Amino acid sequence: MIVCVAVVGHNNNPLYLQSFIDDDNTLKFHYIVHCSLDVIEEKVSNSKRAGVNLNETFLGLLYPTEDYKVYGYMSNTKIKFVLVTTDQDSRDADVRNFFRRLHAAYVDAASNPFHVPGKKITSAVFAERVGNIVKSFGAPAPA
Repeated sequence: MIVCVAVVGHNNNPLYLQSFIDDDNTLKFHYIVHCSLDVIEEKVSNSKRAGVNLNETFLGLLYPTEDYKVYGYMSNTKIKFVLVTTDQDSRDADVRNFFRRLHAAYVDAASNPFHVPGKKITSAVFAERVGNIVKSFGAPAPA
């Protein structure tokens, strides 16, 4: 089950964070997403040191916690997408598909002429679209 989705800017500024469980502790998800940024930076810098061109934007499992698994994805413009799930047996193909759909929704939201790049995404249409993507992967609607 998907419990949190986040979009983080190229300067590691949070652009969007949505929790999909009734837990009042959304600060916990901010912390998990913030910790995942260090892992993303490490994966990207290790690939550069090894001389590998990071054409693959899916970063895979960033780290597991006691209760969650955290996955990452980075666009060519260094926008980071983070997925927090409770599924212990998530398939990479499903997670990749989720990130592709989330990235497409982000591109549509960022293409809005009224959106200011680098600022939080406040679009109700984007939030609804993210909710629909999450629902299609078997999670409950946001509270």
